[in-house]
Amino acid sequence: MGIIVATAVISLWALHLVWILFNLDISMVNPWLYFHILLQAYLYTGLFITAHDAMHGNISNSGRVNGFFGYLTSFLFAGMNYNRLKKNHKLHHRFPASEKDPDYSVRSGNFFVWWGVFMLRYLTLVQILIMAIIYNLLILHPELSEQRVLLLWLLPAVLGTFQLFVTGVYWPHRLPHTTGMGPHRARTQHKNHLWALLSCYFFGYHREHHENPRIAWWKLYKTKTVSGQKQ
Repeated sequence: MGIIVATAVISLWALHLVWILFNLDISMVNPWLYFHILLQAYLYTGLFITAHDAMHGNISNSGRVNGFFGYLTSFLFAGMNYNRLKKNHKLHHRFPASEKDPDYSVRSGNFFVWWGVFMLRYLTLVQILIMAIIYNLLILHPELSEQRVLLLWLLPAVLGTFQLFVTGVYWPHRLPHTTGMGPHRARTQHKNHLWALLSCYFFGYHREHHENPRIAWWKLYKTKTVSGQKQ
């Protein structure tokens, strides 16, 4: 089932991206433009969530299969290095919300400073080159203007990182850390499965994820037996 879900996420991302690149009216007065940009951002987030499941071995019992999906979705998301992501994520789970956590900003709780630090820690020269090459290849197509590629391919990826940061890093792990957050220093959303799915593929149930990292994202809602405390 994990392979089916992962394949579905990748397929929806690809099919929607191709459709909007070649069919969507990018007039600023077209309300559907904004809807599809947000939808594509959500699908980009799904790519990263799939890579995240691969890191935890939740797609398949085969390490090779998990590695395949992890490398593929990391690359499709933004030319990211899966090995680097996996290494840092292990540290995040081992030392959550501490100075040893590469996803945590101990020097500042400021949202934008933390997001900037978070982005810089994962941004590499190779990634920039990959994105630049893909961008220049896309705009070679006569139907794909620079504006269309920037709005429909690049912007959703940036928005996806924002969604992941807010729901998976900043909100669940920000100060103050209270006893109700447990040893993982992680908050959790109230029990609302629809909102949890829409906000970030159930990763608002973040304390539950840290307590059960071997549960795939599409099963994570089953661990939510009571409403989380509002924090």
